[in-house]
Amino acid sequence: MRKREIVAAILLPLLYLYIMKLPPAYFLGLLALACTMAQSEFYKMYALSGGLRIFGLAYGLFFLYIAYLGILNIMYVIAFFLLTLVVRLFSSKHSPENALQDIAPAVIGFLYIPFVLSLLIYIREAGPGWVIYTGVVVWASDSCAYYTGKNLGKNKLYPSMSPKKTWEGAIGSVIGGGIFSILLKFLLLPELASTHSLILGLILGAVAVVGDLSESMFKRDAGVKDSSELLPGHGGILDKLDGIIFATPVVALYLRYFLR
Repeated sequence: MRKREIVAAILLPLLYLYIMKLPPAYFLGLLALACTMAQSEFYKMYALSGGLRIFGLAYGLFFLYIAYLGILNIMYVIAFFLLTLVVRLFSSKHSPENALQDIAPAVIGFLYIPFVLSLLIYIREAGPGWVIYTGVVVWASDSCAYYTGKNLGKNKLYPSMSPKKTWEGAIGSVIGGGIFSILLKFLLLPELASTHSLILGLILGAVAVVGDLSESMFKRDAGVKDSSELLPGHGGILDKLDGIIFATPVVALYLRYFLR
């Protein structure tokens, strides 16, 4: 068994028990840890340091907390942007050169990770099974894409962004998303209609590919292979969250407009 499978076999059951059995506050702690680590990896890729890095990470935690309290509104996002400008204005550089280059990773890292993933708190309110559903469908799609592409892949999907990804792998991701969504409907989410489970799974399988390509875009731009080497065979935390980042708004929208 390779490192990839060993890590998955150890972590997935632990994550399942943690999310399903513990109260929502514990999920907030897990989400805060994952987002902080992923955001830190993103900032490291772009060599963001000093006050901007510290402020971005701290505000990410603050944003998740107020999302948990249910008091979010657009003013908190506006405040983050303006405060980021203030932090850069009075940073130790005392120079206008490369200001946008410094600010952009701080802002994108916040929007890309804690801002989007704060929707998992809303998803958790519908039941812990929905969090498991989101993660498992995305990760299963990713695995289906990996093994399909490895064994059948011939036609490159988007070589300038990710040279190894193929159309065959992308199709495997979509099909895998549909299959695992239906399985999880029977195992975890009886309230999810069968037709909806298939359609939602196919969509999640597709957006998982887009999420993977988007992170590949960032990594190639930053000149790194993986966001980190924390998880053997998997890369970093951000590498495991890229598809979930794109899937989370899809599931949240489904819960908002189709289930409730």
